[in-house]
Amino acid sequence: MALEYELTLEGSIPVEQLATRAVPEEHPTGTPELLSADLYDRYGFELTILAGENGYVSASSDTGMWEWEPTAFTSIGFRMDKFADFTWEVTNMLTVVRRVLQTGEENAVLVLNSDVLLFTRFGGELVKHRREPWWDHYAGANEILPG
Repeated sequence: MALEYELTLEGSIPVEQLATRAVPEEHPTGTPELLSADLYDRYGFELTILAGENGYVSASSDTGMWEWEPTAFTSIGFRMDKFADFTWEVTNMLTVVRRVLQTGEENAVLVLNSDVLLFTRFGGELVKHRREPWWDHYAGANEILPG
């Protein structure tokens, strides 16, 4: 079993462009709609970038179930080994997420294991969820991605 995080961005962003924003020193491979890279040794996760239409995100938030249906989307998936050093992996993942958010203004959400909402960004405003059980658990997480 693995832990999976997914950053979903609203809009038709070419996967190659998003890969450059996310991991400029790496070169994920694949098709025009799907790229992937095994970054376990360097970052502690496998990276997948997917573009699509008629998206749907549903997750548990601090205020109940939360849903979003972007017409077009591009997502970055981070798959981590369940038994690895999560502090190192999460720090690396959040650094990539921060880089993506800083290089674009898209609406965005970050979800853990397809069911836990960690943050939303709409209209440039970042709102974190699960502050105590998730954000405060990982040393430095709030500093890497303030809000």
